[in-house]
Amino acid sequence: MSVLVYTESEQGKFKKTALEVASYAKAVAEQMGTTVTAITFNADDTSVLGNHGVDKVLKVTSSELEKFNANGYASAISQAAKKEGSKVVILSSSADSKYLAPLLAINLDAGFASNVVEAPSNVSPFTVKRTAFTNKAFNMTTIDTDVKLVGVSKNAYGVKENAASATAEDFSPNIPELGVHVDSVDKVTGQVTIADAEIVVSAGRGLKGPENWGMIEELAEVLGAATACSKPVSDLGWRPHGEHVGQTGKPVAANLYIAVGISGAIQHLAGINASKVKVVINTDPEAPFFKAADYGIVGDAFEVVPKLIEKLKEFKAQQ
Repeated sequence: MSVLVYTESEQGKFKKTALEVASYAKAVAEQMGTTVTAITFNADDTSVLGNHGVDKVLKVTSSELEKFNANGYASAISQAAKKEGSKVVILSSSADSKYLAPLLAINLDAGFASNVVEAPSNVSPFTVKRTAFTNKAFNMTTIDTDVKLVGVSKNAYGVKENAASATAEDFSPNIPELGVHVDSVDKVTGQVTIADAEIVVSAGRGLKGPENWGMIEELAEVLGAATACSKPVSDLGWRPHGEHVGQTGKPVAANLYIAVGISGAIQHLAGINASKVKVVINTDPEAPFFKAADYGIVGDAFEVVPKLIEKLKEFKAQQ
């Protein structure tokens, strides 16, 4: 009756979200007086999961599941949950997990709570805190089905050390006819992606043109951050659509979100509300973004950003 957690990996390596949901699962298991079992797909070294509270690892090694397939993964996770007698199954809030959640809910006849930001306030009844209204509010949700499915928001709970030694065993679920096969996935390498970033540096039309993005990229490089942009910027072709953040783009739940030359339209704020600390740099003191910001600088980005880069480099050199 262990808590089951799906730990995402890429090219055999666990993502940060895998360690975060493992940490979350440990907190749930402690409240329930049970253990944590993780299911992995074609992952290399699973020992790191033990450092984050996992007691047992079910290792799926399958060429059919080398690349993510929602039906195949949902089938395998469902079989693992039934094998372990798990009453709680935990996922991240990644795009892949959002595909998985409804399939798992059907397979396990489970109630699903998404966007969960804290460990359960109670496990009987099972009650969790979630974001609502595009992260502008919270609500407390009780799941009263026999099996509970929990989706944890990125960077909400954090990665926590829980020294343990996880045992590992091979797990060979019955894989259904997948129907759809992914032949290849091409991803940008050498850059921090928005999905994995703890810090995001984003810019808007205040940059005046794509030729001025060099200082944004330099600021991101100094901070180890991902770069992003507003919708008008991607529509103008200044930046790729993959960097578009907002209600119609990618959501961001970074620990630090720096917005440069972005006025703060409602659609943009809806996509970044889950970020913990928001810093705004804008020449217009009446820009709506300042009302949502934790820190604001009224000033010209072409003066502020280079000075910020200079000071950050000095600070890093002293460390």
